[in-house]
Amino acid sequence: MSEQNRKILIIVENLPVPFDTRVWQEATTLAANGYEVSVICPKGKGATAEMEELEGVHIYRHDLPEANGVVGYVREYYGALKAQRELAEIVYREHGFDVIHGCNPPDDIYMVAKKFKSRGVDYVFDHHDICPELFEAKFGKKEELGLVKKMLYKSQTYLEKKTYQNAKFAFVTNESYRSIAIERGGMDPNRIIVLRSGPKLERMRIQPSDESIKRGKKYMVGYLGVIGQQEGIEYLLEAAKIIKKARNDVFWGIVGGGPHLDALRKMSSDMGLDDCVEFTGRVSDEDLLRYLNTADICVNSDEFNPMNDKSTMNKILEYMALAKPIVQFDLTEGRFSARDASLYAEPNNPANMAEKVVKLLEDPERRKTMGEYGRNRVVNELSWGHTSQALLDGYERYFAGEFD
Repeated sequence: MSEQNRKILIIVENLPVPFDTRVWQEATTLAANGYEVSVICPKGKGATAEMEELEGVHIYRHDLPEANGVVGYVREYYGALKAQRELAEIVYREHGFDVIHGCNPPDDIYMVAKKFKSRGVDYVFDHHDICPELFEAKFGKKEELGLVKKMLYKSQTYLEKKTYQNAKFAFVTNESYRSIAIERGGMDPNRIIVLRSGPKLERMRIQPSDESIKRGKKYMVGYLGVIGQQEGIEYLLEAAKIIKKARNDVFWGIVGGGPHLDALRKMSSDMGLDDCVEFTGRVSDEDLLRYLNTADICVNSDEFNPMNDKSTMNKILEYMALAKPIVQFDLTEGRFSARDASLYAEPNNPANMAEKVVKLLEDPERRKTMGEYGRNRVVNELSWGHTSQALLDGYERYFAGEFD
């Protein structure tokens, strides 16, 4: 099959494209290499058109209410699955596809692909999040769950296993996820491809700082990410409060939107941090770069739990691409990504995080050395220019019949 006849439908529920960085990089990379690519995703702020074409990618969007609580998530997943099935039929008629490339969470997108199996369409799983651990991060440890939540947790382990059973092959974000694919998913190791989410260097551009952002403070600590339940931003606010008690020359710029934005803004205000902490909400890439390039250091406050310990966080690599030294809790995949570009605080200890932040702010030479190390690691190993080859190699192998 020639590249011109290779057609891929990507389905993602977590975020709209182009705001889901990994999915958008995958879609545009495949399109730039001769594949015809369509995407089904939810609508979101700044991405409300039901159909449009961007950078050669056909995008189909559906409504999706923001979920909170168990009932909200069940309603979201059911509504999304219904919309994905309907839109997949439209895409099949208008463009066609050989593969459905499903990006979790949740782990139910294989159900859309099953509808097309009789038409010769295969399912490829792109494992972004480990959903059983994600469920625990949101709702509590499985041993402590009530009957209803325990049943829902079991549904997550069931769907994960069924996803791997229905996948022709799988992309995973790191070696921790590769082990899960083998041990829990029962996947043949030869059908698992590690595809790391490296940043595009042309997007993460180093540029002059904008000192007006700092509100007159001497230093700035930057944060980038989805403002969700499992991001541990409460620890970041506790660290800011601890530092403020000793000094008032540090500004914290928290960039990103998400379901817990309003609650965390209120928490910050109640803690008396209005003068030194700003939640920007979702911003353009231009403003994102203004904030992160102005930061003296960047932080990752993801708490230590089974989900975060095994997951690669895009924000870490994006900080490194901008040559920013990092402070984060000591997590397995966070340490693999950053290595000497980061200081590592005791897990879930905001006081120790505050100590590491101050230590780094007061050592400009160390900040410079760490930033240069991180930047070089991304440029030479971890940028999308390097890691995306695994995506292209995976599909070359698929269309060559290696997974039949």
